[in-house]
Amino acid sequence: MEQTKEHKERNKGGRPKKEATEKLKYRIAVKMTAADYFRLLTRSHEASVSPSEYMRECFRNGHVKERLSEEHAGYIRQLCGMANNLNQLARKANAGGFHDERWDCKVAVARIHELITKIGI
Repeated sequence: MEQTKEHKERNKGGRPKKEATEKLKYRIAVKMTAADYFRLLTRSHEASVSPSEYMRECFRNGHVKERLSEEHAGYIRQLCGMANNLNQLARKANAGGFHDERWDCKVAVARIHELITKIGI
């Protein structure tokens, strides 16, 4: 009897089952004009999500958050690198005095400001 109990509790692997609240089990048909349909396809493509996910997000939040474009992701990577450089400059300035690192700090701050302007923050 105990062998069968142990056998049932053993993890078989695979993806865990979804909770009842997470399952997508209801389907709704929506009729729309060709213009609305292509607008949905365009907007879902711009947001990099499926049309169904786009509509679910609209329903939940009233809007859909666009994913980062490759261009913005590149800018963020550059900002991360610049932040690392600023930390190194701050370490040098604390160790040897700010006067020696002043020009490097000004250049780094100008480049960061330029990138933030490109991103549009």
